[in-house]
Amino acid sequence: MTVQIYQGDCRQQLFNLDPNTVDSVVTDPPYGLSFMGKAWDYDVPDVEVWKQCYRVLKPGGHLLAFFGSRTYHRGVIPIEDAGFEIRDQMMWLYGSGFPKSHNVSIAIDKMQGAEREVVDVKGQRANSGSGIYNFNNPSKVAEFYEGGWNDTYEVTAASSDEAKQWDGWGTCLKPGHEPIVLARKPFEGTVAQNVLDHGTGAINIDGCRTQEGKFPANVMHDGLHEEWAEYFYCPKANKGDRNEGLDHLPDKQLPGVDGESYMGMTSEGRKQTAKNIHPTVKPNELMRYLCRLITPPGGTVLDPFTGSGSTGKAAKMEGFSFVGCELDPEYVEIARARANYEPPQRSIF
Repeated sequence: MTVQIYQGDCRQQLFNLDPNTVDSVVTDPPYGLSFMGKAWDYDVPDVEVWKQCYRVLKPGGHLLAFFGSRTYHRGVIPIEDAGFEIRDQMMWLYGSGFPKSHNVSIAIDKMQGAEREVVDVKGQRANSGSGIYNFNNPSKVAEFYEGGWNDTYEVTAASSDEAKQWDGWGTCLKPGHEPIVLARKPFEGTVAQNVLDHGTGAINIDGCRTQEGKFPANVMHDGLHEEWAEYFYCPKANKGDRNEGLDHLPDKQLPGVDGESYMGMTSEGRKQTAKNIHPTVKPNELMRYLCRLITPPGGTVLDPFTGSGSTGKAAKMEGFSFVGCELDPEYVEIARARANYEPPQRSIF
């Protein structure tokens, strides 16, 4: 079992790998949303990236790639154009997404210079993972990541007639899922022959049954609602998951401080530093599940967009070798530390 993370553009770094040597691809690539103004998220990966993944993947090998709900179509087409068969769309459901919606009524009053009357002051406490969100005071959402917040906020009434007409209207929905494309490199011959020749082409049904022992579905969830028990339980990444294995690294400034935006919101009140500063860390249990689903025992997992190393950490914990590529040297350091971390053995005495 080995871990190898290359620093650089994956379109060049993947040339280090021989053809037909990787058993699976599990990755969280750019969504093309310019998230937090990050240059690496300005567009979805082009077809050349996926052609390289196709080249190094064994026949019958599977690929799993996250995309945003708004850009999923743009992300999947280059994968298909590279030669992959699109097998399914999986969904990771969660209840703790933050609606980045504009209050249209407030916007109208602001545009017209109308002063709104404060009609109430409310208070609430939201626990991390609850999904409770104050529509009128998005700055407090930042404290969500540190275990919740205590908050009071003003409720205002529409002032102008036009604002009253549009009271209660916004501009977008609360995000509640991330789509994941499941693709496969074509077989050489039948599935039976391909599995025997290459060890790839099948998915691990029994190894990925739900906590209730049910057949794995194309949906995973964060456990917020009881009715989701039909599906595999994968909560969002917590602070311990994000920073495990990084004790030797210094705390670094989080993105979105000093007046910059975080997820389109100000960072007032948010903790200023952390060891893992990547903004889109996927939870360990989810990535372990995905690696286990499509990787044969003793296989090698590839992530061409390694980020802070969630796939590498998960692959190693599942007993797989890992190969990754990451452009940002700061993230490479974090990814290598997380993927190579050996948790202390607990004594039974």
